[in-house]
Amino acid sequence: MSTYYDVVIVGGGVTGSSSAYFIQSHPGFNGRIALIEKDTTFQHAPSAKSTGGIRQQFSTPENIEMGLFGAHFIKHIEDYLSVNDETPDVTFREYGYLLIATPEKRALMDENNRRQREIGADIVPYASNELKSEFPWLKTDRASAGYHGVQNEGWVDPYSLLQAYRSKARDLGVALLNEEVVSIERSGDHITGIGLASGNHLSAGLVINTAGASGVRDMAAAVGLSLPIESRKRCTFAFDTKTNIGMTPLTIFPEGVTFRPEGSGYITNAAAPSNRDPDTQDLEVDLELFEEINWPVLASWVPAFEAIKITSAWCCHYDVNVLDENAIIDKHPSINNYYFATGFSGHGLQQSPAVGRALSELIIDGSYQTIDLSRMGLKRVLDNQPIMETNCY
Repeated sequence: MSTYYDVVIVGGGVTGSSSAYFIQSHPGFNGRIALIEKDTTFQHAPSAKSTGGIRQQFSTPENIEMGLFGAHFIKHIEDYLSVNDETPDVTFREYGYLLIATPEKRALMDENNRRQREIGADIVPYASNELKSEFPWLKTDRASAGYHGVQNEGWVDPYSLLQAYRSKARDLGVALLNEEVVSIERSGDHITGIGLASGNHLSAGLVINTAGASGVRDMAAAVGLSLPIESRKRCTFAFDTKTNIGMTPLTIFPEGVTFRPEGSGYITNAAAPSNRDPDTQDLEVDLELFEEINWPVLASWVPAFEAIKITSAWCCHYDVNVLDENAIIDKHPSINNYYFATGFSGHGLQQSPAVGRALSELIIDGSYQTIDLSRMGLKRVLDNQPIMETNCY
């Protein structure tokens, strides 16, 4: 026996859940949606384990625009995700991002800043001497400039946002299924059905693949599509310090190490060096990264962080697009009812409102109506023409 759904979304994290919400609430849609997730605890998912950042400090116009809509969505979440007149609390800390530039990156980051402000982002540039007076906890001898998001940047509680999406989707009638996809059935240029590990079967009008890195890659391969997606482990460390410097922006240093306040302490993360960053499903926290990379960088920029203590640590996997670390959002080139959104490389949560809306437009309206994400499609992958994001951390 098979159950029919007009839309089957595989992957119940923020991208899949946002897509379910935006499609189901689109005035031009009148159908049934199934949202499939094999691990509804989300205990190792970036949707729940990320730092929850919302920013516009990118170089790619599409990323800037998606960041702006992400901030609008969060700041007006009552208009989108309220259920029974109750507004979800995702705890938006609008303290901005602070990106630090060394002399060799100053010109590039100044150009990026001009583009951000032209598009509408409120990002204030500071010279080195201005940084010290504005952020007295920061050591500025190696800094040429800094860029601070005055509004619309900060961070949310990622798990709360994920659950708000899922609660609203359920309220609208989306079926949330705790299942694992084991097969995809195809007839010519059409996906006809999805087989599940439980033995259940779904017939599908169309399928959207928003699964995690290994899932999205394996499902794409099953329909003859090779995507440059790898599963990269990202470790986050919570720490306390003897001298608390108070509330700060989410700060990114030139070495790629980040930190932000969390509770009474702080959290920090960074990508591992390329020779220690394989495609993996391993979930063991690499404490050596903190000792060898995070802590030395933090201490070199923030004197108060010379004496700190780890209080907890965790990791998750990012779906990294190894071509250019930008999202890939498109329809399969030869299967007329198969869509995918992947490769967010750590930016999936903040881009989820824009991506969910974009997929609803692409599917129901036939083209993008708000932010034009055509360049984020598959063509650049097939042509090996990356869109390099120079503010990608």
